[in-house]
Amino acid sequence: MIRSPLMTVMTDAVMKASRSLKRDFGEVENLQVSRKGPGDFVSAADRKAEKILRESLEKARPGYGFILEEGGVVEGTDTSHRWHIDPLDGTTNFLHGLPQFAISVGLERDGQIVAGVIYDPAKDELFIAEKGKGAYLNNRRIRVAARNDIAEAVIACGLPHIGKGDHALWLREAAAVMGYVGGMRRWGAAALDLAYVACGRLDGYWERGLSSWDMAAGILLVREAGGFVSDADGGSDPLTKKTIACGNEIIHRELLALLKKAKG
Repeated sequence: MIRSPLMTVMTDAVMKASRSLKRDFGEVENLQVSRKGPGDFVSAADRKAEKILRESLEKARPGYGFILEEGGVVEGTDTSHRWHIDPLDGTTNFLHGLPQFAISVGLERDGQIVAGVIYDPAKDELFIAEKGKGAYLNNRRIRVAARNDIAEAVIACGLPHIGKGDHALWLREAAAVMGYVGGMRRWGAAALDLAYVACGRLDGYWERGLSSWDMAAGILLVREAGGFVSDADGGSDPLTKKTIACGNEIIHRELLALLKKAKG
């Protein structure tokens, strides 16, 4: 387990915000949402968790900048560091009472992600990684799956929906991938998809149309667990391209080849 001061700061902030989300998820499960509707209720839960995270991290590391899902870009006096924060990844799941959502916090230092925390409040699973120190799930060291036959692999993906994503491209990619893999999954929370690749539950994952807060922490988790990460076209900067593909060395390479075939 990583017990550095930085990891303590990050996990403390995440656990504090999670208590608020757990209470609000209980309300959603019981359909005791505000009169304005469940969507507004979840938005309020999202903003409240983000406020807790920001205040906790600002207190511990004053001057660091932020890239926030709700609050946008906040410039810090320390231009070398900024936090990438998603206070509620899997909002649609949360809204529907599905217990597949997470808090994701990644720290960027001089253009590199150096620390990441993903916490799943519903399952009480804490995924952490710090550059050069490995990746862990609830104090246990994790590694990507060793499976090398893509025909036995379970691959997660994103799924475009109304008003979002290139539906035609996704259909081509899905058709290209599904004919070669053991199974495909869509869980609805990118941070957890990455965490699951890191701990070997999933063999690979790809998605387009992501934001930095969706994947900053997860990218480091996968790499520190021995995995390979690129954008969905094989480039080296998924945060900039807003797409991702990952897995162990062999699955990652074969997944990229199938996606390339789909693009033509």
